[in-house]
Amino acid sequence: MINLDDLEQIKKYDSKNMAGSIYFLKDQVQSAWNESKAIEIPQNYKKIKNICLVGMGGSALGAHIIRSVYDVLVPFEIVNDYYLPTFVNEDSLVIVSSYSGTTEEVLSALRDAKSKKAKILGIAAGGTLIEELKKDNLPFYQFDTKYNPSQNPRLGLGFSIAGILGMLSSLGLVEVSDEQIKRIVAKIEEVNKIFALETQILHNPAKKAAQEMIGKIFTIVAGPYLAGNAHAFANQINEGAKVLGNYFILPELNHHLLEGISNPPFLKETVKFFNIESDLYSEKIKLRMKLSNDLLDKNGIPHSSYRIQSQEKYLAAFEVLAFSSWTSFYMAIGYQIDPNLIPNVDYFKDQLIKHY
Repeated sequence: MINLDDLEQIKKYDSKNMAGSIYFLKDQVQSAWNESKAIEIPQNYKKIKNICLVGMGGSALGAHIIRSVYDVLVPFEIVNDYYLPTFVNEDSLVIVSSYSGTTEEVLSALRDAKSKKAKILGIAAGGTLIEELKKDNLPFYQFDTKYNPSQNPRLGLGFSIAGILGMLSSLGLVEVSDEQIKRIVAKIEEVNKIFALETQILHNPAKKAAQEMIGKIFTIVAGPYLAGNAHAFANQINEGAKVLGNYFILPELNHHLLEGISNPPFLKETVKFFNIESDLYSEKIKLRMKLSNDLLDKNGIPHSSYRIQSQEKYLAAFEVLAFSSWTSFYMAIGYQIDPNLIPNVDYFKDQLIKHY
């Protein structure tokens, strides 16, 4: 494994400036909030009874974080499919999300939403999605990707989270203020100094976490309000570091996974649990995490953790997002691979096209 304090080595593997995209998370948030709040949305959109957000991969991660952290006033479902649930109708708000604007599942769902006469909002950088929304005179937020030099959707979550929050806030479906956005931006700037390239491993929790997970199949563990972050963390490591792993949420983890740590016998050499710890968890969740760790120790399964410093849930979510982005980046560098490239996904898409 290379030295994660060697900036020249890091730059050697970062072909599209992913580090720059991580630094720009705060700029993504601020610009997306300002711009999405300015979108004109029909008044009758405020009367919806449920929300479906359709997105794939990185284009849906922001919605997972929003749903876990914020109190949205109506049921909020995330759809990773070509078609919408049967309950969607004229009283539903369907948000179609595609970073590129060309995701086939999202375009299919857009057509389905139209047929169901749902109220539709869009979020994308451009592409066919924006063209179709324009053609039908439907409201959308089109973001400028200048704050994501790597152009990886999973590194553009600031656009997604703040863009969706801005639109939902305009509809009165979630409470978010300019002051809260200002605090989010400040929090990201604060933790970026801790996790950034220039901060040595000894004082850098993201570099330490990356080192600890190198050579292991990972399992991320978190409490309920960080379910979206855990999902995003696993996605970032899968896609960026090209590492097999998953995530589980307390308390559900305690009802099945604990029996799964017994076999196969070589598990203790191959698996690493990583806990996201928070003072904001309920006392019951804190106890469950402690007892789960005790059981891991009993079975010889290694584990480590990151303890969140933020004392408000929405700030904690962005602290963890910055942490997970940097950690997955450093893991890729540790494996001496370029985190920007996705050769298996690209190969799969090429093969898929051949069958159409």
